[in-house]
Amino acid sequence: MVEQKLFGTSGIRGIVNVDITPTLAVNVGLALATYTNSGRIIVGHDTRVSSPFLEHSLISGLLAGGSAVHRVGLTPTPVLAFITKETKADAGVMITASHNPPEYNGIKLFNADSMAYDEKQQNQIESIVANKRYKRALWQNIGTPTFLDESNRYIEAVRKTVKLEKKWRIVLDPGCGAACQIAPTLFGMLGCKVTTINAQPDGFFPARSPAPEVESLQPLCRIVEQLDADLGIAYDGDGDRMVAVDENGVLAPLDQILAAYASHVVKKHRGGTVVTTVEASMCFERMVESYGGKVVRTKVGDVSVAVAMKQHRAIFGGEPCGAWIHPQHHFCPDGILSSVLLLKALEEKGTTLSSFVSEAPQYPVLRKNVACSNEIKSMVMEKIEKLLPSLFPKIKEKLTIDGICLTLRNGRILIRPSGTEPLIRLTAEAESIKEAEEIMQQCVKLAKRIVREMI
Repeated sequence: MVEQKLFGTSGIRGIVNVDITPTLAVNVGLALATYTNSGRIIVGHDTRVSSPFLEHSLISGLLAGGSAVHRVGLTPTPVLAFITKETKADAGVMITASHNPPEYNGIKLFNADSMAYDEKQQNQIESIVANKRYKRALWQNIGTPTFLDESNRYIEAVRKTVKLEKKWRIVLDPGCGAACQIAPTLFGMLGCKVTTINAQPDGFFPARSPAPEVESLQPLCRIVEQLDADLGIAYDGDGDRMVAVDENGVLAPLDQILAAYASHVVKKHRGGTVVTTVEASMCFERMVESYGGKVVRTKVGDVSVAVAMKQHRAIFGGEPCGAWIHPQHHFCPDGILSSVLLLKALEEKGTTLSSFVSEAPQYPVLRKNVACSNEIKSMVMEKIEKLLPSLFPKIKEKLTIDGICLTLRNGRILIRPSGTEPLIRLTAEAESIKEAEEIMQQCVKLAKRIVREMI
Protein backbone atom coordinates (compact mmCIF):
# COMPACT_ATOMS: atom_id res chain seq x y z
CA MET A 1 0.00 0.00 0.00
CA VAL A 2 1.50 3.35 -1.07
CA GLU A 3 1.26 5.91 1.72
CA GLN A 4 1.99 8.99 -0.35
CA LYS A 5 2.16 10.07 -3.95
CA LEU A 6 5.75 10.86 -4.85
CA PHE A 7 5.45 11.05 -8.64
CA GLY A 8 3.71 13.82 -10.57
CA THR A 9 3.28 14.17 -14.32
CA SER A 10 7.05 14.28 -14.86
CA GLY A 11 8.89 12.47 -12.10
CA ILE A 12 9.30 13.43 -8.45
CA ARG A 13 9.46 17.19 -7.88
CA GLY A 14 9.22 19.69 -5.08
CA ILE A 15 10.97 22.41 -3.10
CA VAL A 16 14.48 21.51 -2.02
CA ASN A 17 14.88 20.54 1.66
CA VAL A 18 11.11 20.72 2.08
CA ASP A 19 9.71 18.13 -0.31
CA ILE A 20 12.92 16.93 -1.98
CA THR A 21 15.40 16.04 0.76
CA PRO A 22 18.67 14.07 0.90
CA THR A 23 16.82 11.36 2.83
CA LEU A 24 14.24 11.01 0.06
CA ALA A 25 17.00 10.85 -2.56
CA VAL A 26 18.77 8.06 -0.66
CA ASN A 27 15.52 6.12 -0.34
CA VAL A 28 14.67 6.49 -4.04
CA GLY A 29 18.19 5.29 -4.88
CA LEU A 30 17.75 2.26 -2.62
CA ALA A 31 14.31 1.59 -4.12
CA LEU A 32 15.64 1.76 -7.68
CA ALA A 33 18.52 -0.57 -6.82
CA THR A 34 16.01 -2.96 -5.30
CA TYR A 35 13.63 -2.70 -8.27
CA THR A 36 16.40 -3.31 -10.84
CA ASN A 37 17.99 -6.07 -8.75
CA SER A 38 21.20 -4.09 -8.24
CA GLY A 39 21.27 -3.07 -11.89
CA ARG A 40 23.66 -0.77 -13.75
CA ILE A 41 22.39 2.82 -13.45
CA ILE A 42 23.31 6.03 -15.35
CA VAL A 43 22.99 9.24 -13.29
CA GLY A 44 22.99 12.84 -14.56
CA HIS A 45 21.98 16.27 -13.27
CA ASP A 46 21.07 19.77 -14.43
CA THR A 47 22.61 23.10 -13.35
CA ARG A 48 20.53 23.68 -10.19
CA VAL A 49 22.58 24.55 -7.11
CA SER A 50 20.92 21.69 -5.21
CA SER A 51 21.62 19.06 -7.89
CA PRO A 52 25.11 17.96 -6.69
CA PHE A 53 24.11 17.15 -3.10
CA LEU A 54 20.94 15.38 -4.25
CA GLU A 55 22.99 13.43 -6.78
CA HIS A 56 25.40 12.32 -4.04
CA SER A 57 22.48 11.24 -1.84
CA LEU A 58 20.82 9.32 -4.64
CA ILE A 59 24.08 7.59 -5.56
CA SER A 60 24.59 6.61 -1.91
CA GLY A 61 21.25 4.82 -2.00
CA LEU A 62 22.06 3.12 -5.31
CA LEU A 63 25.44 1.93 -4.06
CA ALA A 64 23.94 0.73 -0.77
CA GLY A 65 21.59 -1.38 -2.86
CA GLY A 66 24.47 -2.92 -4.77
CA SER A 67 24.03 -1.08 -8.07
CA ALA A 68 26.87 -0.17 -10.40
CA VAL A 69 26.67 3.61 -10.92
CA HIS A 70 27.97 5.61 -13.88
CA ARG A 71 27.88 9.39 -13.55
CA VAL A 72 27.52 11.52 -16.66
CA GLY A 73 27.60 14.81 -14.73
CA LEU A 74 25.94 17.96 -16.04
CA THR A 75 23.85 16.92 -19.01
CA PRO A 76 20.43 17.56 -20.59
CA THR A 77 17.67 15.11 -19.68
CA PRO A 78 17.27 13.76 -23.26
CA VAL A 79 21.01 13.06 -23.46
CA LEU A 80 20.81 11.12 -20.17
CA ALA A 81 17.92 9.07 -21.56
CA PHE A 82 19.74 8.46 -24.85
CA ILE A 83 22.94 7.35 -23.08
CA THR A 84 20.91 4.99 -20.88
CA LYS A 85 19.54 3.33 -23.99
CA GLU A 86 22.78 3.30 -25.98
CA THR A 87 24.94 1.86 -23.18
CA LYS A 88 22.30 -0.78 -22.41
CA ALA A 89 22.03 0.29 -18.77
CA ASP A 90 19.20 -1.04 -16.62
CA ALA A 91 17.90 2.44 -15.78
CA GLY A 92 18.76 6.12 -15.89
CA VAL A 93 18.20 8.82 -13.27
CA MET A 94 18.11 12.56 -13.89
CA ILE A 95 18.30 15.06 -11.05
CA THR A 96 16.23 17.96 -12.37
CA ALA A 97 13.09 20.02 -11.92
CA SER A 98 13.05 20.92 -15.63
CA HIS A 99 11.22 24.25 -16.06
CA ASN A 100 10.35 24.85 -12.38
CA PRO A 101 11.89 27.78 -10.43
CA PRO A 102 15.42 27.38 -8.97
CA GLU A 103 14.22 26.47 -5.46
CA TYR A 104 12.70 23.28 -6.92
CA ASN A 105 14.42 20.06 -7.83
CA GLY A 106 13.42 16.51 -8.58
CA ILE A 107 14.24 12.96 -9.63
CA LYS A 108 13.21 11.42 -12.94
CA LEU A 109 13.66 7.71 -13.72
CA PHE A 110 14.14 6.17 -17.17
CA ASN A 111 13.89 2.65 -18.58
CA ALA A 112 16.58 0.92 -20.58
CA ASP A 113 14.70 1.97 -23.75
CA SER A 114 14.93 5.72 -22.87
CA MET A 115 11.28 6.07 -21.81
CA ALA A 116 10.44 7.59 -18.44
CA TYR A 117 8.98 5.20 -15.85
CA ASP A 118 5.26 4.72 -16.43
CA GLU A 119 2.58 4.77 -13.76
CA LYS A 120 2.93 1.07 -12.94
CA GLN A 121 6.69 1.35 -12.44
CA GLN A 122 6.31 4.55 -10.44
CA ASN A 123 3.85 2.81 -8.13
CA GLN A 124 6.29 -0.05 -7.60
CA ILE A 125 9.07 2.38 -6.64
CA GLU A 126 6.67 4.22 -4.32
CA SER A 127 5.60 0.97 -2.71
CA ILE A 128 9.22 -0.01 -2.00
CA VAL A 129 9.87 3.41 -0.42
CA ALA A 130 6.64 3.44 1.60
CA ASN A 131 7.14 -0.07 2.95
CA LYS A 132 10.95 0.19 3.25
CA ARG A 133 11.39 -3.08 1.38
CA TYR A 134 14.96 -2.27 0.40
CA LYS A 135 17.54 -4.77 -0.75
CA ARG A 136 20.87 -3.83 0.83
CA ALA A 137 24.17 -5.15 -0.48
CA LEU A 138 26.85 -6.83 1.62
CA TRP A 139 29.68 -4.46 2.46
CA GLN A 140 32.13 -6.17 0.11
CA ASN A 141 29.72 -5.76 -2.82
CA ILE A 142 29.37 -1.98 -2.53
CA GLY A 143 31.06 -0.33 -5.48
CA THR A 144 32.36 3.10 -6.40
CA PRO A 145 30.69 5.37 -8.96
CA THR A 146 32.58 5.93 -12.20
CA PHE A 147 32.40 8.85 -14.62
CA LEU A 148 31.09 8.12 -18.09
CA ASP A 149 31.55 10.69 -20.87
CA GLU A 150 29.19 9.70 -23.67
CA SER A 151 27.85 13.08 -24.80
CA ASN A 152 29.73 12.77 -28.09
CA ARG A 153 27.75 9.64 -28.84
CA TYR A 154 24.55 11.71 -28.75
CA ILE A 155 26.04 14.39 -31.00
CA GLU A 156 27.27 11.84 -33.53
CA ALA A 157 23.91 10.05 -33.55
CA VAL A 158 22.13 13.29 -34.46
CA ARG A 159 24.74 14.21 -37.08
CA LYS A 160 24.43 10.76 -38.63
CA THR A 161 20.67 11.08 -39.15
CA VAL A 162 20.28 14.82 -39.88
CA LYS A 163 22.23 16.67 -42.56
CA LEU A 164 21.60 20.39 -42.99
CA GLU A 165 22.24 21.87 -46.42
CA LYS A 166 21.80 25.52 -45.52
CA LYS A 167 24.17 27.49 -43.32
CA TRP A 168 21.50 28.57 -40.85
CA ARG A 169 22.06 31.72 -38.79
CA ILE A 170 20.61 30.92 -35.39
CA VAL A 171 20.58 32.39 -31.90
CA LEU A 172 20.54 29.87 -29.03
CA ASP A 173 19.32 30.67 -25.52
CA PRO A 174 19.89 27.74 -23.12
CA GLY A 175 18.83 29.97 -20.21
CA CYS A 176 21.85 28.98 -18.06
CA GLY A 177 20.49 25.43 -18.07
CA ALA A 178 21.75 21.97 -18.95
CA ALA A 179 21.83 22.57 -22.73
CA CYS A 180 24.50 25.30 -22.40
CA GLN A 181 27.38 23.20 -23.71
CA ILE A 182 25.99 20.53 -25.98
CA ALA A 183 23.47 22.54 -28.02
CA PRO A 184 25.90 25.19 -29.37
CA THR A 185 28.47 22.45 -30.09
CA LEU A 186 25.97 20.36 -32.05
CA PHE A 187 24.64 23.22 -34.16
CA GLY A 188 28.17 24.38 -34.91
CA MET A 189 29.10 20.89 -36.09
CA LEU A 190 25.99 20.85 -38.30
CA GLY A 191 27.34 23.89 -40.12
CA CYS A 192 25.20 26.60 -38.53
CA LYS A 193 26.40 30.08 -37.69
CA VAL A 194 25.61 30.16 -33.98
CA THR A 195 25.21 33.09 -31.62
CA THR A 196 24.57 32.20 -27.98
CA ILE A 197 23.09 34.13 -25.07
CA ASN A 198 22.69 32.95 -21.47
CA ALA A 199 24.99 30.02 -22.25
CA GLN A 200 26.87 29.90 -18.95
CA PRO A 201 25.68 27.18 -16.51
CA ASP A 202 24.14 28.81 -13.42
CA GLY A 203 21.66 27.12 -11.10
CA PHE A 204 20.24 30.42 -9.89
CA PHE A 205 19.03 31.09 -13.48
CA PRO A 206 19.93 34.81 -13.28
CA ALA A 207 19.24 35.56 -16.95
CA ARG A 208 15.66 34.32 -17.18
CA SER A 209 13.21 31.77 -15.84
CA PRO A 210 14.12 28.12 -16.56
CA ALA A 211 10.70 27.98 -18.22
CA PRO A 212 11.04 29.55 -21.71
CA GLU A 213 8.11 31.97 -21.50
CA VAL A 214 7.00 34.95 -23.59
CA GLU A 215 8.10 37.63 -21.11
CA SER A 216 11.53 36.18 -20.38
CA LEU A 217 12.31 35.56 -24.07
CA GLN A 218 11.92 39.15 -25.24
CA PRO A 219 15.72 39.69 -25.27
CA LEU A 220 16.09 36.64 -27.54
CA CYS A 221 13.38 37.99 -29.85
CA ARG A 222 15.15 41.36 -30.12
CA ILE A 223 18.54 39.79 -30.79
CA VAL A 224 17.17 37.54 -33.55
CA GLU A 225 15.69 40.60 -35.24
CA GLN A 226 18.78 42.78 -34.74
CA LEU A 227 21.16 40.13 -36.08
CA ASP A 228 18.87 39.32 -39.01
CA ALA A 229 19.07 35.67 -37.95
CA ASP A 230 16.96 32.91 -39.51
CA LEU A 231 15.50 31.94 -36.14
CA GLY A 232 16.13 31.69 -32.43
CA ILE A 233 15.82 28.68 -30.13
CA ALA A 234 15.32 28.66 -26.35
CA TYR A 235 15.47 25.63 -24.05
CA ASP A 236 14.13 24.99 -20.59
CA GLY A 237 16.26 24.15 -17.56
CA ASP A 238 17.04 20.55 -18.52
CA GLY A 239 16.80 20.77 -22.31
CA ASP A 240 13.77 18.56 -22.89
CA ARG A 241 11.66 21.49 -24.14
CA MET A 242 12.21 23.83 -27.06
CA VAL A 243 10.52 27.02 -28.20
CA ALA A 244 11.37 28.92 -31.40
CA VAL A 245 11.53 32.56 -32.47
CA ASP A 246 10.92 33.28 -36.16
CA GLU A 247 13.00 35.42 -38.53
CA ASN A 248 10.98 38.49 -37.57
CA GLY A 249 11.81 38.15 -33.89
CA VAL A 250 8.35 36.79 -33.04
CA LEU A 251 7.87 33.84 -30.70
CA ALA A 252 6.21 31.01 -32.64
CA PRO A 253 2.89 30.07 -30.99
CA LEU A 254 3.44 26.74 -29.23
CA ASP A 255 0.21 25.09 -30.37
CA GLN A 256 0.67 26.15 -34.00
CA ILE A 257 4.29 25.06 -34.30
CA LEU A 258 3.42 21.68 -32.75
CA ALA A 259 0.51 21.19 -35.17
CA ALA A 260 2.57 22.36 -38.17
CA TYR A 261 5.46 20.01 -37.37
CA ALA A 262 3.13 17.07 -36.66
CA SER A 263 1.39 17.55 -40.00
CA HIS A 264 4.79 17.74 -41.75
CA VAL A 265 5.79 14.38 -40.25
CA VAL A 266 2.44 12.85 -41.23
CA LYS A 267 2.75 14.17 -44.78
CA LYS A 268 6.26 12.68 -45.09
CA HIS A 269 5.00 9.31 -43.86
CA ARG A 270 1.83 9.53 -45.96
CA GLY A 271 -0.29 9.03 -42.87
CA GLY A 272 0.29 7.62 -39.42
CA THR A 273 -0.70 8.20 -35.81
CA VAL A 274 0.51 11.14 -33.74
CA VAL A 275 -0.07 11.70 -30.04
CA THR A 276 -0.74 14.85 -28.06
CA THR A 277 -2.45 15.72 -24.80
CA VAL A 278 -5.87 17.02 -23.88
CA GLU A 279 -4.22 20.40 -23.42
CA ALA A 280 -3.29 20.92 -27.10
CA SER A 281 -5.29 23.20 -29.37
CA MET A 282 -8.01 21.90 -31.65
CA CYS A 283 -5.83 23.10 -34.55
CA PHE A 284 -3.80 19.91 -34.00
CA GLU A 285 -6.59 17.72 -35.40
CA ARG A 286 -7.29 20.19 -38.21
CA MET A 287 -3.68 20.00 -39.44
CA VAL A 288 -2.92 16.31 -38.89
CA GLU A 289 -6.20 14.98 -40.25
CA SER A 290 -5.90 17.15 -43.37
CA TYR A 291 -2.88 15.00 -44.35
CA GLY A 292 -4.53 11.70 -43.53
CA GLY A 293 -3.12 11.30 -40.06
CA LYS A 294 -4.81 10.09 -36.90
CA VAL A 295 -4.69 11.92 -33.56
CA VAL A 296 -4.64 10.21 -30.17
CA ARG A 297 -5.08 12.43 -27.11
CA THR A 298 -3.84 11.44 -23.70
CA LYS A 299 -3.18 12.81 -20.22
CA VAL A 300 -0.82 15.75 -19.77
CA GLY A 301 2.79 14.69 -19.19
CA ASP A 302 5.52 13.29 -21.41
CA VAL A 303 5.23 9.88 -19.73
CA SER A 304 1.59 9.58 -20.84
CA VAL A 305 2.50 10.73 -24.35
CA ALA A 306 5.37 8.22 -24.61
CA VAL A 307 3.22 5.32 -23.35
CA ALA A 308 0.48 6.13 -25.86
CA MET A 309 3.05 6.45 -28.65
CA LYS A 310 4.34 2.96 -27.97
CA GLN A 311 0.83 1.56 -27.67
CA HIS A 312 -0.32 3.10 -30.98
CA ARG A 313 3.06 2.88 -32.77
CA ALA A 314 2.94 6.62 -33.31
CA ILE A 315 5.39 8.39 -35.60
CA PHE A 316 5.50 11.56 -33.48
CA GLY A 317 4.19 12.93 -30.23
CA GLY A 318 4.34 16.17 -28.32
CA GLU A 319 2.88 18.66 -25.91
CA PRO A 320 2.22 22.36 -26.57
CA CYS A 321 4.77 23.23 -23.87
CA GLY A 322 7.51 22.42 -26.40
CA ALA A 323 8.19 18.81 -25.30
CA TRP A 324 8.40 16.77 -28.54
CA ILE A 325 9.17 13.04 -28.79
CA HIS A 326 10.80 11.50 -31.87
CA PRO A 327 10.50 7.70 -31.50
CA GLN A 328 12.98 6.91 -34.28
CA HIS A 329 15.66 8.33 -31.96
CA HIS A 330 14.37 7.68 -28.43
CA PHE A 331 11.27 8.09 -26.23
CA CYS A 332 12.31 11.07 -24.12
CA PRO A 333 11.20 14.60 -25.03
CA ASP A 334 14.23 16.23 -26.62
CA GLY A 335 14.41 19.99 -27.09
CA ILE A 336 17.83 19.90 -28.74
CA LEU A 337 16.91 17.22 -31.27
CA SER A 338 13.55 18.91 -31.88
CA SER A 339 15.23 22.19 -32.81
CA VAL A 340 17.54 20.39 -35.25
CA LEU A 341 14.63 18.52 -36.85
CA LEU A 342 12.66 21.76 -37.06
CA LEU A 343 15.46 23.29 -39.16
CA LYS A 344 15.42 20.17 -41.36
CA ALA A 345 11.66 20.49 -41.83
CA LEU A 346 12.07 24.11 -42.91
CA GLU A 347 14.75 23.03 -45.39
CA GLU A 348 12.54 20.29 -46.80
CA LYS A 349 9.66 22.71 -47.29
CA GLY A 350 11.93 25.51 -48.48
CA THR A 351 10.25 28.00 -46.20
CA THR A 352 10.73 30.32 -43.25
CA LEU A 353 9.58 29.59 -39.73
CA SER A 354 6.86 32.26 -39.86
CA SER A 355 5.39 30.76 -43.05
CA PHE A 356 5.69 27.23 -41.68
CA VAL A 357 3.76 28.11 -38.53
CA SER A 358 1.16 30.22 -40.36
CA GLU A 359 -0.18 27.10 -42.09
CA ALA A 360 -1.78 26.04 -38.81
CA PRO A 361 -5.02 27.86 -37.91
CA GLN A 362 -4.72 29.91 -34.75
CA TYR A 363 -7.59 29.94 -32.29
CA PRO A 364 -7.47 32.12 -29.19
CA VAL A 365 -6.18 30.02 -26.29
CA LEU A 366 -6.16 31.33 -22.73
CA ARG A 367 -4.32 29.62 -19.89
CA LYS A 368 -4.70 30.52 -16.24
CA ASN A 369 -3.80 28.96 -12.90
CA VAL A 370 -5.76 28.90 -9.66
CA ALA A 371 -3.74 28.28 -6.49
CA CYS A 372 -4.80 25.06 -4.77
CA SER A 373 -2.87 23.11 -2.14
CA ASN A 374 -2.00 19.53 -3.00
CA GLU A 375 -3.98 18.27 0.00
CA ILE A 376 -7.35 19.41 -1.39
CA LYS A 377 -6.70 19.04 -5.15
CA SER A 378 -8.66 15.82 -5.57
CA MET A 379 -11.69 17.14 -3.65
CA VAL A 380 -11.66 20.40 -5.59
CA MET A 381 -11.49 18.53 -8.92
CA GLU A 382 -14.37 16.24 -7.93
CA LYS A 383 -16.58 19.24 -7.24
CA ILE A 384 -15.48 21.03 -10.43
CA GLU A 385 -16.32 17.96 -12.50
CA LYS A 386 -19.76 17.84 -10.89
CA LEU A 387 -20.60 21.55 -11.26
CA LEU A 388 -18.81 22.56 -14.48
CA PRO A 389 -21.36 21.14 -16.98
CA SER A 390 -24.09 23.28 -15.42
CA LEU A 391 -22.29 26.42 -16.66
CA PHE A 392 -22.61 25.41 -20.32
CA PRO A 393 -25.95 24.32 -21.76
CA LYS A 394 -24.62 22.87 -25.03
CA ILE A 395 -21.83 20.33 -24.53
CA LYS A 396 -20.67 18.29 -27.53
CA GLU A 397 -18.21 16.05 -25.70
CA LYS A 398 -16.97 15.43 -22.17
CA LEU A 399 -13.56 13.83 -21.53
CA THR A 400 -12.14 12.88 -18.14
CA ILE A 401 -8.80 11.48 -19.35
CA ASP A 402 -6.96 14.11 -17.33
CA GLY A 403 -9.10 16.46 -15.27
CA ILE A 404 -12.21 17.45 -17.18
CA CYS A 405 -12.40 18.67 -20.77
CA LEU A 406 -15.63 19.95 -22.31
CA THR A 407 -16.01 20.50 -26.04
CA LEU A 408 -18.58 23.25 -26.47
CA ARG A 409 -20.53 24.67 -29.37
CA ASN A 410 -18.09 27.56 -29.72
CA GLY A 411 -14.88 26.18 -28.15
CA ARG A 412 -13.62 24.05 -25.31
CA ILE A 413 -12.46 24.20 -21.69
CA LEU A 414 -9.92 21.99 -19.92
CA ILE A 415 -9.51 22.05 -16.13
CA ARG A 416 -6.88 19.78 -14.61
CA PRO A 417 -4.72 19.60 -11.48
CA SER A 418 -1.02 20.35 -11.97
CA GLY A 419 1.16 17.31 -11.39
CA THR A 420 4.19 19.39 -10.40
CA GLU A 421 2.88 22.47 -8.55
CA PRO A 422 0.05 23.39 -6.10
CA LEU A 423 -2.18 24.67 -8.89
CA ILE A 424 -5.37 23.96 -10.82
CA ARG A 425 -4.69 24.70 -14.49
CA LEU A 426 -7.39 26.06 -16.80
CA THR A 427 -7.23 26.21 -20.61
CA ALA A 428 -9.97 27.84 -22.66
CA GLU A 429 -10.13 27.88 -26.46
CA ALA A 430 -12.71 29.31 -28.85
CA GLU A 431 -13.27 30.70 -32.33
CA SER A 432 -12.91 34.28 -31.00
CA ILE A 433 -11.03 35.89 -28.13
CA LYS A 434 -14.27 37.23 -26.69
CA GLU A 435 -15.77 33.75 -26.50
CA ALA A 436 -12.58 32.34 -24.96
CA GLU A 437 -12.54 35.08 -22.31
CA GLU A 438 -16.18 34.46 -21.43
CA ILE A 439 -15.55 30.73 -21.03
CA MET A 440 -12.43 31.33 -18.94
CA GLN A 441 -14.07 33.93 -16.70
CA GLN A 442 -16.88 31.58 -15.73
CA CYS A 443 -14.52 28.70 -15.03
CA VAL A 444 -11.98 30.68 -12.99
CA LYS A 445 -14.81 32.07 -10.87
CA LEU A 446 -16.12 28.55 -10.24
CA ALA A 447 -12.68 27.10 -9.43
CA LYS A 448 -11.77 29.91 -7.01
CA ARG A 449 -15.11 29.61 -5.22
CA ILE A 450 -14.68 25.84 -4.76
CA VAL A 451 -11.10 26.25 -3.46
CA ARG A 452 -12.26 28.86 -0.92
CA GLU A 453 -15.00 26.56 0.28
CA MET A 454 -12.53 23.71 0.77
CA ILE A 455 -10.01 25.69 2.83
